[in-house]
Amino acid sequence: MAIKITKKIKGYSVATPEDAAKAAAAAPVVAAPAPVPHTAEIIQMHEKLERPETLIGATYKIKSPLFEHALYVTINDIVLNPGTEHELRRPFELFINSKNMEHFQWIVAITRIASAVFRKGGDVTFLVEEMKAVFDPRGGYFKAGGVYMPSIVAEIGAVIEEHLKSIGLIRDPEISDAQRALIAEKRAAYEQGLKKNPEPGVTAAPAGGDIVVTGEGTSFPPSATMCSKCNTKALVLMDGCQTCLNCGYSKCG
Repeated sequence: MAIKITKKIKGYSVATPEDAAKAAAAAPVVAAPAPVPHTAEIIQMHEKLERPETLIGATYKIKSPLFEHALYVTINDIVLNPGTEHELRRPFELFINSKNMEHFQWIVAITRIASAVFRKGGDVTFLVEEMKAVFDPRGGYFKAGGVYMPSIVAEIGAVIEEHLKSIGLIRDPEISDAQRALIAEKRAAYEQGLKKNPEPGVTAAPAGGDIVVTGEGTSFPPSATMCSKCNTKALVLMDGCQTCLNCGYSKCG
């Protein structure tokens, strides 16, 4: 291959094999990079992941006044990367069983759709909010404890939320010490007010316990209304202001 020289030649030298050997010997020795240890592949949740022979899970009972018989919701989980630092427990499938066959079609539909969402992977917590936003046109009901459920589908969503909290996919915002003290103060103030002007059909609780106990087994007076913040029937009138005895919310700030 011919090389065209465009500049003037000011000097030259003849390279010999001995010169190349000397230059190679004088070059600094570069250490070879250390071999990268082979690590096992981290398995993520995806729809093609095969179901193991055995899964762990939990069964939750739903007793609704809208149904004659109870619903039993079973959520099974798969453990990914067991025994490693990347171990993760994810929901894999959902089953709902009941003696009531009236709503068999939509119950089967919910189990299949929810199971498909679980197996798809990614963030599955959105399913909770979607289901809890379903309202029954006939009206909802209050669970024991005064928590309002707009429909049976919403309570199934609440069960899924409870399960996701138990395996660490959803975390509850922690109540600060100041907020706890505020709630305790409001409950104590309301208890003192009940002693002076007791509500009909309500018995005062012993010192250190709940404020009142109604016939439904709740810890709030029967005249309480639903709190828009925590969806609990615990909103009472205190000092001319609606105040929640469950979360401390007040319409007066």
